[in-house]
Amino acid sequence: MRYRRTIVPRRPIFLGCERKSEQGYGALLNRLVHDIHGLHIHIRVEPLQPGAGDPSVLMRRAVQKIADIERRGTRFSCKAILLDRGEPQKVLDAQRLAAASRIDHVIWQEPDHEAFVLRHLDGCQHLRPPAGETLRALRQRWPRYEKGSTQLQLSEHIDLSCVERACGVEPELQAFLLAIGFIRHP
Repeated sequence: MRYRRTIVPRRPIFLGCERKSEQGYGALLNRLVHDIHGLHIHIRVEPLQPGAGDPSVLMRRAVQKIADIERRGTRFSCKAILLDRGEPQKVLDAQRLAAASRIDHVIWQEPDHEAFVLRHLDGCQHLRPPAGETLRALRQRWPRYEKGSTQLQLSEHIDLSCVERACGVEPELQAFLLAIGFIRHP
């Protein structure tokens, strides 16, 4: 007697990212998702550049990219964007567009990705270095950190416990990860 094995497709999650650094982080989250027993999702990490760091331009690119992908048949169960916080009016414009376009989560990196990564490290959750000082602050704790780090490079210092730790001070990250089942109740 033959048994047919049914392969259930993974639930697709959209994660739009600004630069290579954020793409590496998104890829790391996707790898960690596969390490969590029973979590049957796939985080599709999509670059949004060029956008010159303008959150409203990047949000428009994300909306267009989602529409293009969904037109080809993929329906995302959750849509999120990982962006640096920028000029207040452009942030507001991006938030309005996200709401109008049914983007579920905007994860604002305050003030940028390096500070966001820093808050994943043990004892660094509450550090808030100012813009222009974030890379130096991160390299004080992680001397070999490089901008544009890949998933593999990030995984040398960031694991599931680090992501859970960051969720304690990054409510938008926590809301996204709760929504997709990556973490359980805080």
